[in-house]
Amino acid sequence: MASRKTELKKRKSRRTSSRKASSKTPKQKKLTAGEWFERLVALQARLRAPNGCPWDREQTHATLRTYLIEEAYEVLDAMKSGDDAKFANEMGDLLLQVVFHSQIATEEGRFTVADVIREVHEKMVRRHPHVFGEKRAKDAAEVLRNWEQIKAQERAGAQERQEHGEAEKKEQRKSLLDGVPRGLPATMEGLQLTRKASRAGFDWDNAQGVFEKLREEFAELLRASDEKDAAKMEEEMGDLLFAAVNLARFLQVDPEIALKNANAKFARRFREMERRSLENGQAFADLARAEKEKLWEAAKLVERQAAKTEAVGKR
Repeated sequence: MASRKTELKKRKSRRTSSRKASSKTPKQKKLTAGEWFERLVALQARLRAPNGCPWDREQTHATLRTYLIEEAYEVLDAMKSGDDAKFANEMGDLLLQVVFHSQIATEEGRFTVADVIREVHEKMVRRHPHVFGEKRAKDAAEVLRNWEQIKAQERAGAQERQEHGEAEKKEQRKSLLDGVPRGLPATMEGLQLTRKASRAGFDWDNAQGVFEKLREEFAELLRASDEKDAAKMEEEMGDLLFAAVNLARFLQVDPEIALKNANAKFARRFREMERRSLENGQAFADLARAEKEKLWEAAKLVERQAAKTEAVGKR
């Protein structure tokens, strides 16, 4: 009798554990990058559908331009922060812009996001013959030279196709500077122009020559300022800024990022000045210039001390 009771208990235990196992939530399958991408593309299509989001439906390539640039800068900020979660999040926002523009183009029957991916995939294979072909590159500099040559060949081919049957356009001069978008921020455009010129062998022998050019342009701007010639001042200011961009390239500094950092530094110090002024019960705008200068030096000192403390903490 005891053995029968024991067997019943065992069977009941097995049935109970079986029910518990079946009641557990099934483990969710981990999606691949491709599957998540397809979900994102489908989501954006849903937002643009007739019964989707009114805001998304109103957007065009033109209205989204600002967001595309903003997202790129936010990626740079997140990269600098050292916060990987923020970095990944901002990269996702930038990717969404690519998907968004591709969806609009799909609706207009121009191209799809699959075309976008195929184009860049084929381009990367084509421009890395030292990896996917028989050509070899001894260093990064040779890779860049080959890259520019392949790009030039691609542009020539594309222009030939575009100008097929248009004899007048075929006579247009081709330039090594072709391919630099005019819509870029000025510093980024200047950086790309000087970089392309450098790869063609048009460059200074060393940084000293660029420093001299910078001093020359500064002197010319001073003369234009003394003459009160507005048009000349604008021209010389442009030359000075262009020389500064060229120097940044020569020193391997991205001028756009450098200027963004300088902007952020100025904003931090200015806000610290305002904070200290309010702390003293005074409106910053009402302070004498000498007092403002003192606050500026104090703000600089605070920032430098904070940087030193942070550096010590990282040791």
